[in-house]
Amino acid sequence: MELKKIVAILTVSMMVSSCSLVPTKKEVSITTKSIERTIIQPVMPREIDLKEPYWYVVSDKNIDEFLSRVEKDQGQVVFFAMSVPDYELMAYNMQELKRYINELKEVVVYYKKVTTTPEKDDESSS
Repeated sequence: MELKKIVAILTVSMMVSSCSLVPTKKEVSITTKSIERTIIQPVMPREIDLKEPYWYVVSDKNIDEFLSRVEKDQGQVVFFAMSVPDYELMAYNMQELKRYINELKEVVVYYKKVTTTPEKDDESSS
């Protein structure tokens, strides 16, 4: 029974003294240091390589000539038809894609310019 009392007293005394028999004061110093970060710039993607399709304008006046030429050149006739308003819509969509890509390119160039240091630019240009 006495052993249990001694263990209990030791346990309580260690908890009160934070596991230290001799409390010591430690001084904490806080300092702020500037750290230079290296931001890796991604490689810009290669330019796009678009192939130009050939467009045929077919009307009721030249459909027979068109069909015979396509059968001779391609071997079969397949149509992809589009009305004039749909063609205008496709042209609008292409302009929107072009605008969006140009704006994204401006953002990438801006962040590349902001995150590079002048010393690094001078070294890479020489």
